[in-house]
Amino acid sequence: MALDQHALLELNEIMQSADENSLMRRLLGVILQALVDAEATAFIGAGLHERSEDRTTQRNGTRDKVVTTAAGDLTIKIPKTRTGSFYPALLSPRRRIDVALHAVVMQAYVEGVSTRRVDDLVVAMGGTGISKSEVSRICAQLDVEVALWRTRSLDHIAFPYVFLDATYCKVRLAGRVVSQAVVIATGVSADGRREVLGCATGDSETEAFWTEFLRELRERGLGGVQLVMSDAHRGLTNAISAVFQGSSWQRCRVHFMRNVLAKVSKGHSEMVAATIRTIFAQPGQAEVRAQVDLVAKMLTGQFPAVAQMLTDAKADLTAFADFPHPHWRKIWSTNPLERLNREVKRRTDVVGIFPNPAALLRLSACVLIEAHDEWQDSDRRYLSEESMALLNPPTPTVLQPKTNTPRTAPNKEIAATA
Repeated sequence: MALDQHALLELNEIMQSADENSLMRRLLGVILQALVDAEATAFIGAGLHERSEDRTTQRNGTRDKVVTTAAGDLTIKIPKTRTGSFYPALLSPRRRIDVALHAVVMQAYVEGVSTRRVDDLVVAMGGTGISKSEVSRICAQLDVEVALWRTRSLDHIAFPYVFLDATYCKVRLAGRVVSQAVVIATGVSADGRREVLGCATGDSETEAFWTEFLRELRERGLGGVQLVMSDAHRGLTNAISAVFQGSSWQRCRVHFMRNVLAKVSKGHSEMVAATIRTIFAQPGQAEVRAQVDLVAKMLTGQFPAVAQMLTDAKADLTAFADFPHPHWRKIWSTNPLERLNREVKRRTDVVGIFPNPAALLRLSACVLIEAHDEWQDSDRRYLSEESMALLNPPTPTVLQPKTNTPRTAPNKEIAATA
């Protein structure tokens, strides 16, 4: 679009008089104003003071619109019309920040930058600042991308290994500040690559909540699951046995060790821990399970409660032994999820208390999308293709529903056993 004579003369004046800091801002202001005026002329059917048979309405003054750009704040005059409503497509209603700064604000939010620092960032880029509500409104545009990622199909490949865990954050709900779980599922595909399968937020880690989450993964095409790793939360294990029938369940050895050491005095904790760790140092399947019996027998006299815990958890704690030996260190705990949990917490701790569960899910999902994309772009596999080939045919120990513990009704908090 060619600028008119008046605009060209104004540009020439700017070039001669403006200093380096204000030059780009004033140039951008002239260009934006010219574009708005050109769009208004097309909408009205005639230019300013122009007589035309194509005219559909008349100008009726202007109203100022402050637009924050990377070059600074600009005041654009938007023509008003006597009939009809005109608003330039170049600008967005109720938005005072341009597209470039929108992207900056959203990325800063996802990176865990506080609202105050986002405000400082906008000021540093030439703007006049931004409120918390404005940051929240801008970042709500991430919901579309998050929804597409959370509902994507998972049937492109089998996932023999699935890891499940949760972390907790503060959310304002019904006028109260409550703790809500961010549950995360990751998987190792048949070619040895990791993917973040999904995430959700809920009131607690109840069986009903986990069952709904896992069924959603199955409905999206998650298949070929041979082993699921998690802690021993009763609601979670009941959900796993219901949704992933025919799969094994590996009780996280790290969570189990924490449960054991809670029963032991501090002076004996190192000795007990070292003794239990010998179970995981055995070279084969039979040796691993035999060592559980041996360790339980050794600890019976001084630590009968620990010995009973080992005996009760034997099948769940040693499920990893049914799988290829090169995989053992990667599948006998949920440690691969701990780094993700820490990153989610690092970003969410900046916010502190989220205004609603949707805001918590938005930020958590964005963090997980970043991790997922990094895994896909990396040439490094979590498990080698050669070792993954050893899974065919699989020989997992099928997880049986626990009949000695009553199932808890939906939506009722279940005390964790982990």
